Amino acid sequence: MTQPIPPVDHDRLLTAGEVGRLFRVDPKTVTRWAAAGRLPFVRTLGGHHRFRESVVRGLLARDGAGS
Repeated sequence: MTQPIPPVDHDRLLTAGEVGRLFRVDPKTVTRWAAAGRLPFVRTLGGHHRFRESVVRGLLARDGAGS
């Protein structure tokens, strides 16, 4: 099981909804990606997933370059 990653102070944390809009998928899909270990995340005290913007933007750039 993938362990949640600690946040970096200078890196913005995105919600599943924000990541979903960037990838054009439902936020529940983003949450499933995180649960499957495909997308590293930070878990809030309330149990919500947050995603480092730099990681998400890197994935978008990598995926876009292959298209």
